[in-house]
Amino acid sequence: MIKDDAYFMDLALNEAKKAAALGEVPVGAIIVDNATHKVVSKGHNLKERLIDVSAHAEIVAIRKLSKKIKTYKLSNYTMYVTLEPCSMCAGAIIQSNIGRLVFGAFEPEFGAFGSRFDITKTASTKIVVEHSVKEIESKNLLREFFKEHR
Repeated sequence: MIKDDAYFMDLALNEAKKAAALGEVPVGAIIVDNATHKVVSKGHNLKERLIDVSAHAEIVAIRKLSKKIKTYKLSNYTMYVTLEPCSMCAGAIIQSNIGRLVFGAFEPEFGAFGSRFDITKTASTKIVVEHSVKEIESKNLLREFFKEHR
């Protein structure tokens, strides 16, 4: 089987569903090793559960991988996340030197890779950014969650 962006975004959506099951905003992230095309880290929102404003899916996944490989330098990895990262997560992604970011839905209120602002235009970075992969599925998951919780 060929593993493409849609395949990996499905895995990130699975992480987002785990967040929703915990009552967290359904955002999921995975990190893939560019050389082996294997998932090396996963994360989903845990902000409410951990009472930690920084426990967004992206940062959870970065922390897990950095701890595992004993470095925060992640230039040989791709992050897949269901929702455009906020400015806090964008900073972590840039600081960790992730080589490629793929996200599903744009986040018009807080998105930092093109919606609210674009960190790649202000930060010195070589990150490649792709978007709108499984966008409809990502939006629907968020829409259903907020319909139930608001």
